[in-house]
Amino acid sequence: MRLKLIAASTLLSSAALLAACATTSSVPGVTSLVQGQAQVRSTPSVTVTRNGDTLTADYVFTRDAPVWAFMESALMTGSRQPWRPTQWTVETPGVVMERHGAYDIIRSRDGGPVPRHVRFTIRPKSVDLEAAYRTITFSDGAVALPTRQFDVFAVRSVAEAAATPADLNGVNVDGGPSPVTWRDASGPVLYKGERRANLTTTTDQSYVLMGQAAVTRGEGLTTVMDPSLPAWIGEEIRSFAPRVGDYYKRRLGPSGDGDEIPVVMVGWNGPTERMTSMAGSALSSLIVMRFEGVGVVQPSKQVLERSRWFIGHESAHFWLGQTVRYETARDMWITEGGADLMAVRALQVFDAGFDVRAELQNEVKDCADLTVNRGVADAGQRGEHRAYYACGAVFAMAAEGAQKKRTGGDWFDFLRGLIEANRADEVLTREEWLSALTRVSGDPTLRLDIEQLLDQGAANPSAVIARLFERTGVAFRMEDGKVVLI
Repeated sequence: MRLKLIAASTLLSSAALLAACATTSSVPGVTSLVQGQAQVRSTPSVTVTRNGDTLTADYVFTRDAPVWAFMESALMTGSRQPWRPTQWTVETPGVVMERHGAYDIIRSRDGGPVPRHVRFTIRPKSVDLEAAYRTITFSDGAVALPTRQFDVFAVRSVAEAAATPADLNGVNVDGGPSPVTWRDASGPVLYKGERRANLTTTTDQSYVLMGQAAVTRGEGLTTVMDPSLPAWIGEEIRSFAPRVGDYYKRRLGPSGDGDEIPVVMVGWNGPTERMTSMAGSALSSLIVMRFEGVGVVQPSKQVLERSRWFIGHESAHFWLGQTVRYETARDMWITEGGADLMAVRALQVFDAGFDVRAELQNEVKDCADLTVNRGVADAGQRGEHRAYYACGAVFAMAAEGAQKKRTGGDWFDFLRGLIEANRADEVLTREEWLSALTRVSGDPTLRLDIEQLLDQGAANPSAVIARLFERTGVAFRMEDGKVVLI
C-alpha cells in the first residue's frame, strides 16, 4: 500500500513498497493475541509525551519478563537496518535495546527482569520502512506517529525472540495492543481529523499528530498538510482524491468506512537535490503521504501523473485492504497488486494521456524478474516487497481478462463480487480469490500457474505469465523470451 518514487535528475522511476499490515484496519493476528487472560495481563501501558522538540515514551510493564520484543520491528528500505535504534534511546539505566531475529528487543544488561518502568527518548525521523507504517514529520516541528508502533510482547530469552517468526499470524505470543496515552504540551493532539485534549488508543491502527498542523475541511475530504508543502500538491490532492474515491464507490459499492469523511495527512521532507519521492499508506478513513525532492517542487506531466496514480493506489485500499483485507502477510499480493490495477483503471478514466500499457508492462517485467526460482509469498523475507505489487497486478490482469471473456466486464466487476462476498468477515483469502478466478474462467489450471509463482517461482516466469495471459485473453506477444503487452 505504499509507493515510493525516486528520480535522479530528470529520470523518473518507481518501486513499490508495502506494509505487512498497512492495508488492514488492525494488524493481522493481533486479535488472537489478546484472547487469553495471560496475554491481557502482560500488556503494558505507555505514555507518549511531546514537549517542544523532545518526545518521550514511558512504559509501565505489568509483570516481570527478561525480554520484551516490539511487534513493529520493520527494517529501513534500502539499508535493511532496524529503524528504532536510530530514533529511540533507552534512558533507563541497565536496559539495552538490540536486534535479534526479526525483532527489536529490550533486556536488562544483567540478565534479570526488565524494570517495570522504562523510558525512551524519541527523535522522530521520516524514513521509508519495509512492511510498516512510517513516522511522518512536518517542517513546523509537528510529528505524526503510528498508534501501534508501541506494542510489545514478552519472551523468555533472547534466543526465543530470535526464533519468533516475523509474521505473527496464528502465533500465540504473550502480549498485544498496548494502551497508549498521548500528551502534547503545545495543546490537544489530532486523531482521526479531530483535536483531542485527552486521548488513549489501544487497538486502532491509525496516526496521532502532535503539534499545530492546520486542519482544512473540504467537501468530501479533510486534509492535514505540511505548511511548506508545494501548493500544487495540496491542490491536486483536494481535487483528485474525492473524484477517484467517488469512482471507486460507484464501481465497488461503499467502502468499509461507510460515510465517514476521509482524512489525508501529508508531510514534506524538503526539496532534496536529485530526488523525486512519494511514499504513503492507507488506514481506516486515513491516507498518509510524504513527499520529498526538488523534482516535486514544480508540477510536470510525469510528476502529476505519478501523484495521481499514487493517490489512486492509496485510495483503493479503503476497499481492497480496509473493506476486505488479506488473511496472512504472504497474501499481500491480493491487496497491493489489486490496488495497483485499480489505480491504473481509474487513471485510464480520468487522464486520456495516461500510458496504460507502459504502466502494466512494468508490472509484468518486475513480476518476471522477481520470481526466478523464488516465490512471491515469501518475498518480504528477502526484502523484495515489489513482488507483491507486480505479481499481484499480473494476477489481477489475468482475472480481468477472464471476466472480460465471460461477461465483457473488467477488473472492478471481478473484484466487486469478491468484496460483496466477504464484507461480513472482512477477510479475502487466497483460496477465495483463486476459486473466484476458476469460477469466472472455467479453467481450473489457471490457479496452478499462479500458485507456482506464489510458492516456488519458476525457472522461466515469463513463460508462466504468457500461459496465464493466453488463456485469459490478455493481449501480448513474445519478444526475446519476454512478455510484451499489446
